[in-house]
Amino acid sequence: MDYYQIVRKLIGEIEPVGETNTDEKRLENLKNMTALISKLLTDVDYVACNNLNSSEYSRIMAGKFASDFFDSLGIKND
Repeated sequence: MDYYQIVRKLIGEIEPVGETNTDEKRLENLKNMTALISKLLTDVDYVACNNLNSSEYSRIMAGKFASDFFDSLGIKND
């Protein structure tokens, strides 16, 4: 089981199905999923912003990788 599968299993289904009781639970799952994504993106942004201009090669590489990730999503990170 990979990280994606673990998170999906922990959070639960997020796709609405058109049944009120089920969809209320799935909306809560969706809110939890987006809150997690926001925190993870903040972590990656921190790496990008705080390491690109480092003097250490390994930190520059981590910063570049994080920055390139945002570029691949079409997200400008500052």
